[in-house]
Amino acid sequence: MPHPLLLTTLLLTASNVFMTFAWYGHLKNLSQSPWYIAALTSWGIALFEYLLQVPANRIGFAELNLGQLKILQEAITLSVFVPFAVLYMDQPLKLDYLYAALCLIGAVFFIFRT
Repeated sequence: MPHPLLLTTLLLTASNVFMTFAWYGHLKNLSQSPWYIAALTSWGIALFEYLLQVPANRIGFAELNLGQLKILQEAITLSVFVPFAVLYMDQPLKLDYLYAALCLIGAVFFIFRT
């Protein structure tokens, strides 16, 4: 079995892919559908997110404190969201993404320093 931190990171990354599609994919794919169809579809996708996210947090909590676990998740969220926004949603790549990443690098530094 992989190291708990690696397994947590992999599970949270996969979870974030599902979460990103659940939260934003309907804007592209179901824009002509009623909102409740989009909501039900998103809830269906979110189920898979939770099936990965809950074990990831339980595994990660054995090695990380709560703040570290949250900041790890936030850093992963940005690393999943930017390619999704640019490649899937056809949004322009903005310098703001770099600034957000730099802020998260700072958050990672402060939360993980010993």
